[in-house]
Amino acid sequence: MKAYLYILNTLADWEIGYLTAELNSGRYLDKTKPPVELITIGNTTEPIRTMGGITITPDEKIDNIRFEEDDLLILPGANTWVEEENERIIDIVSGIIDEKVIIAAVCGATIALANKGILNNRKHTSNDLEVLKMFCPEYRGENFYLNQPAVTDDNLITASGIAPLEFSYEVLKRTNLMKTETLEAWYQLYKTKEPMYFHALMESLK
Repeated sequence: MKAYLYILNTLADWEIGYLTAELNSGRYLDKTKPPVELITIGNTTEPIRTMGGITITPDEKIDNIRFEEDDLLILPGANTWVEEENERIIDIVSGIIDEKVIIAAVCGATIALANKGILNNRKHTSNDLEVLKMFCPEYRGENFYLNQPAVTDDNLITASGIAPLEFSYEVLKRTNLMKTETLEAWYQLYKTKEPMYFHALMESLK
């Protein structure tokens, strides 16, 4: 499968770190499944600088991408989602979310989706409901808001910016890229820091 990571200036490095490490390395993914191709995409192919000071050059421009069913599009948090140049990717999401492309948005990206009305009839979460209501004029989704670290509703995954592990878990679960026992051991290892789950993780790979 193809996993597209939209990159923009001030990208919040920690929000996607767990997820991109597993998608790119494939170390714990189900080896019976085709490998994942992780592709960074941007409005241009000009480098961006993350919040952590890392420079990333997009592999491809978003207008050259043709999303297909079950592709994954990751939208990380950033301080620059309000900038006009990022409206293009949200317009694209509006057009592909009903085509079963998996959309995974965290932190500021959820606010951008809310401001487009995309969350109005789908279960979701974000950093704070009151923020969505205050800053997103097109948001009417209060009845679908769940006060949880991460939420999956069919092909839409949303998460708070302080829940990178839960975000990654929900994405890996929805994409079915890890065996169930591997995913559960992986999650518990990082959640609890207990060595027993590392052994369970290794055992699940046999």
